[in-house]
Amino acid sequence: MTRTTTADDYTWLQTQHAPLMNAYCVTLVRAITPERLLHELGAEPDIRVTGVEALHEPLYDCWDERYEDPLFVGVAAVGDWSLMVEHSGYLGITTAAMLPVSRGRTVVSHFRNVNAVDHFYWFEDGEIRLHFEPLFAYARDGSHADEPELLAEMRESGFDLGEDKDRSYGPRTEAAFALAHRLTGVHLTPELFASLEFTGALVPVPED
Repeated sequence: MTRTTTADDYTWLQTQHAPLMNAYCVTLVRAITPERLLHELGAEPDIRVTGVEALHEPLYDCWDERYEDPLFVGVAAVGDWSLMVEHSGYLGITTAAMLPVSRGRTVVSHFRNVNAVDHFYWFEDGEIRLHFEPLFAYARDGSHADEPELLAEMRESGFDLGEDKDRSYGPRTEAAFALAHRLTGVHLTPELFASLEFTGALVPVPED
C-alpha cells in the first residue's frame, strides 16, 4: 500500500473533469492487458481514442442506439495494470462481472452516479475484500473490511469513519481516488488522463 496520497492530491478532477465526476466508474485491474480484459468481459475492441475526454462522444453515440445495456467502456494500459473508465457506467462495481476477472488478480473500482450514490470495491482472487459507500464509510463489508491497516489507509485518504450524522462529509470522491491509489500504487494524473490510449468497446452487463 502507498501511504502518502490524500484526497487533496485529486482535487484536479473536479476542476478539469467535472462532467466525469458527476457520474463515473473507474476501475484498475492488475496483470491484464486491455484487450484481454475486454475479452474476459465478453467484448471485442471497437475504437481507439486518446484521453479520457475523448470517451464522451462515443458514449453519446451509443445512447442513440440503446439505453443502458450494454455499457460503453474505455480501457488503457498503465504499467502492468489496465485502467477502465466509464462515463455514466457501473460495470466496474458489478460483482457478477468483476469477481471472475479478479481471480488471480487485484481489482479496485469506485463509482458515483448523478444522484450522488457511490460505491467502492476491492476485489481480490474471486472475493470481495472491501466494499463501502464513500458517503457512509463507517458501514463496510468484505473479508478485510475492519483490518486496522486498511482503516488507517481509509482515514488518511480522507474518509470519515465516524457515525456522527452532523459530520462534514468532505471530498469523498477525491478520497476514493486516493484510496485506490494507496491500494494499487497507480497514481492517476492530469497528464495520464489526457494522454492514455484507450480501447473502447460495448460490454454486456451480467446480472448480479
